[in-house]
Amino acid sequence: MSTSWVLSLSCPDQPGIVAAVAGLLAAHGGNITESQQFGDPLSGLFFMRVEVAATATREQLTADLEPLADRFGMTWTLDVAGRPMRTLILGSTAAHCVNDLAFRQRSEGLPIDIVGLVSNHTALTDLAAFYGIDFHHVPVTKDTKAEAEARLLALVEDLDVELVVLARYMQILSDDLCRKLAGRVINIHHSFLPSFKGARPYAQAHERGVKLIGATAHYVTGDLDEGPIIEQDVERVDHTRGVNDLVALGQDVERRALARAVRWHAEHRVLLDGHRTIVFR
Repeated sequence: MSTSWVLSLSCPDQPGIVAAVAGLLAAHGGNITESQQFGDPLSGLFFMRVEVAATATREQLTADLEPLADRFGMTWTLDVAGRPMRTLILGSTAAHCVNDLAFRQRSEGLPIDIVGLVSNHTALTDLAAFYGIDFHHVPVTKDTKAEAEARLLALVEDLDVELVVLARYMQILSDDLCRKLAGRVINIHHSFLPSFKGARPYAQAHERGVKLIGATAHYVTGDLDEGPIIEQDVERVDHTRGVNDLVALGQDVERRALARAVRWHAEHRVLLDGHRTIVFR
């Protein structure tokens, strides 16, 4: 029986990459069912994502992919298409993003396997129990931050976590932790024009008569909220909307943007291009 594989790769752009990849897959009896590619003229890099049905094993494909990768200087991943990615969710007190991801995993085939929920509060305990998710209470204070991050990293290793999602987790990860989990942590935060920082951002937005509210899902780096952007979404509002309306609409936008970013990452549709991302939708 054939297996559906997804191959994602990036390398310096040059002639012959597509032909070489397609030829390798054809040599293994592979039938390409989806293929997308992009050459970035700014970075000089080539990006490609291929789904292929083949009877070849991972070992057989890898044995031929490795010399091809050496030839073209490729960074690549090979996975079974649709395999649920082992995911650890981090939350604080807001439940909307955590609940949305757990619901989509259960009812909409979001290709993640939520192996735990970590929180610096206990407000999400019942929600985790409802979905049958193991809950880990890891309090964080100024004095215990290093200890808390060490415990978090231990959970990532013990649970074989592939993706960490900050679902309105109101703690800033240290530069050291960001480096150790580079490309594996997705965050969601609200977005306004103009930008409002500090407490009560929706109240600030209401006071300034903002007409657009939005959300940005991005990879986490040591630069707060400035990691490579995966997805953004917006909602138009007007003067009739109160602060509570903005909060409710904002939460809905956050849910949508985060769910799409998580899905695309889990489906290996997101490739890093320096501080940018290439997203093959």
